[in-house]
Amino acid sequence: MSDVFEGYERQYCELSANLSRKCNSASLLSDGEEKNGRIAEIKSGIDEADVLIRKMDLEARSLQPSPKAVCLAKLREYKSDLSQLKKELKRVSSPNASQSAREELMESGMADLHSVSAGQRERLAMSVERLDQSSNRITESRRTMLETEELGVSILEDLHQQRQTLLHAHSKLHGVDDAIDKSKKILTSMSRRMTRNKWIIASVITALILTIVLIISFKLSHH
Repeated sequence: MSDVFEGYERQYCELSANLSRKCNSASLLSDGEEKNGRIAEIKSGIDEADVLIRKMDLEARSLQPSPKAVCLAKLREYKSDLSQLKKELKRVSSPNASQSAREELMESGMADLHSVSAGQRERLAMSVERLDQSSNRITESRRTMLETEELGVSILEDLHQQRQTLLHAHSKLHGVDDAIDKSKKILTSMSRRMTRNKWIIASVITALILTIVLIISFKLSHH
């Protein structure tokens, strides 16, 4: 179901329950400024409820077929509820409504003048139940969100550790490359020295051989 629709639904249920209480309260007031003020509040609330109904209607019709059907079914109930509230407003606004309400209460034997009618109690119970359901869905959504957030934090920590491991391995590889370069330079230097030493040794041997040959030639020439 749409989160937007549920938001409008919560607002309507709260407003409907509030309007029911105000209608019941206004019906017990004598005609005067206080009652007129209460009726003005109810009219304003009903206008607000009308706006919420239209918003829910637009949102429901924009949904996919399955959630759309559920939302439209609920919307029919809310429209019926709003129609009943408008009837209550007309009854309260009619002349001598307070007197009629008192007589009805006296005839029904109700001692508490502030108790609500059966229809109003039913609407209140329905509103409270829907609010509880919405509250439970919000709680469940928050729990899921927290679990998702914890999972995300855990994944980020794992990725950070893996990054540190890769950086450490890269640093070691860089050190190995430096050591290999140094070893190559040393081996190259040693190779050059060995080559140079070979030439020196060859030169010394050649010189010795020439010296020996000269000595032998000198001795033979004097005999």
